[in-house]
Amino acid sequence: MDLLIAIALLIICYFTGRTREKRHYKSIREREVKLYKQPHINFSKNVNISQPVKNAKLVSASVVIGCDYFKVFLASLRNIFGGNVSAYESVLDRGRREAILRIRESAYRMNADLVMNIKIETVMLSEQTMSQVCITAYGTAVEYDKK
Repeated sequence: MDLLIAIALLIICYFTGRTREKRHYKSIREREVKLYKQPHINFSKNVNISQPVKNAKLVSASVVIGCDYFKVFLASLRNIFGGNVSAYESVLDRGRREAILRIRESAYRMNADLVMNIKIETVMLSEQTMSQVCITAYGTAVEYDKK
């Protein structure tokens, strides 16, 4: 009986986590489409310096995101047998994309034309498993002088 309850809970966790993850990816895609043109992202230090800069400010965003229990269960099985823990890849992808979107939204509110030199840091919040991560992204929002 206990085994049936455990299996039922895993099935519920699987479908709940899958639904929430799909909903979050949909939200991310919609927000990325809205910010498609403005502001641009530059991950390198090579920037057009021919235009005068009107304003430059630090923008940052932090995201705390966690796994559902089904992914934690799969990852613990993978740790027993060894190999790449691919269950966490979507969590890291969603967290990084969300942090970059939050930076872009902040830069958009500042009327910035470009966010340059973005750095992303990831910290695991739980010691045993990587069920929760904090992702911090920061960069410089630049507004060019349009004269």
